[in-house]
Amino acid sequence: MQNLLLVGGIAVVGTLLLMAIIISRMIYICPPNEVLIFSGSHRKVPGTDKTIGYRIIQGGRGIRIPLIEVVDRMNLTNMVIELRVQGAYSRGGIPLNVQGVANVKVSSKSTQLANAIERFLGMTREQIMQVARETLEGNLRGVLSTLTPEEVNQDREKFASALVHEADHDLARLGLELTTLMIQHVSDDKGYLDSIGRRQTAELLMKSRIAEAENHALSNENAATNFQNQEIAKIDAQIATARAEGQRRIAEAQTRKGALVAESKGQVQALLAKATAELAVQRARLAQVRFQLVADKIKPAEAKKAQMVAQARGAASKIVEEGKASAQAIRSLAQTWAQAGDSARQIFIAQKLQNLVGTMMSTVGDIPVDKLTVIDKELAANGSNFAVKAAITAEQLKQMLGVDVAAAVQRLSLPAGQKPERG
Repeated sequence: MQNLLLVGGIAVVGTLLLMAIIISRMIYICPPNEVLIFSGSHRKVPGTDKTIGYRIIQGGRGIRIPLIEVVDRMNLTNMVIELRVQGAYSRGGIPLNVQGVANVKVSSKSTQLANAIERFLGMTREQIMQVARETLEGNLRGVLSTLTPEEVNQDREKFASALVHEADHDLARLGLELTTLMIQHVSDDKGYLDSIGRRQTAELLMKSRIAEAENHALSNENAATNFQNQEIAKIDAQIATARAEGQRRIAEAQTRKGALVAESKGQVQALLAKATAELAVQRARLAQVRFQLVADKIKPAEAKKAQMVAQARGAASKIVEEGKASAQAIRSLAQTWAQAGDSARQIFIAQKLQNLVGTMMSTVGDIPVDKLTVIDKELAANGSNFAVKAAITAEQLKQMLGVDVAAAVQRLSLPAGQKPERG
């Protein structure tokens, strides 16, 4: 079983290789500088009723039909052809020898390519070049017969353009295309071109000598004219120099006069400007001293004055307000006492008694006793009698502090301006 599979695999691989070889032989690749001609199949030419037995592929690939078509290649690259014509008669019967080089290629245009296929298919490049050479040499002889030796020798471009115009038609019928054509050398065996050259050389020599003589004479004439012009210009320059010197001296004198006047004016103006500047400086200095005085003396004095006025006003306002408050308080107290009657004194003393007692007791210490006041025990023990306590406290204040409370209350209760009675 394995042998059969192996044989089958080998057969498949062989078949594939055979098909690949067959396909590779059927496919043809065409580079851009070649043309492939598949001969054997008939096809109709587009736009006509004519049929041809080949098809063309230029640049690309094509598949050959096996057993039917044959493939040929035609090279489109350039072919360099050397042209040599010996004894070609020009107009006037002078035989000439011409050497040139032409670049020819098989045309890629469809009409001319068809002509090239019909004429050169199967031929080598050397054979195609031989046909093109013979054609061009024939055209060269034909063109030479229409030109004189002088035209051929002197105007090579005209000769080459006439040859290209003559050869294009014949080469196109062959399927070829003339790219460039250059005439390298033209000569003759009779020495005609040499004689023409010597005659032309003699004419050129004669013309050159005549031109040299004319140039020499013209040069001498120009030299004389230039010398005359130089002398005249020198005299004119001397005259102009003398005039310029005179004008310079006049202008120098005028300038010197103006310079002296301007110098004097400048000195006066400088002194005036200096005095003006000094005046401005003194004014500025005076203003500076004034400002300095104001800043050093007047402003501090004004500030001190304003400060003292403010302090005095503040102190006066304080005294006035305190006096007003004290007067208002006294008036209010007097009104209250007047309204309260006899009990006002007792109320006032009761209100102030605690503070007075605190003050009195804070001063008690190791004080020597000068006087002793004895108060009835029963009166002191009767706590409900407020008048007794007030009297005891007043007596204690009088003895200890020297403050007569009763007299003070009496003075406060009297109307303004009335003196208290002495007891």
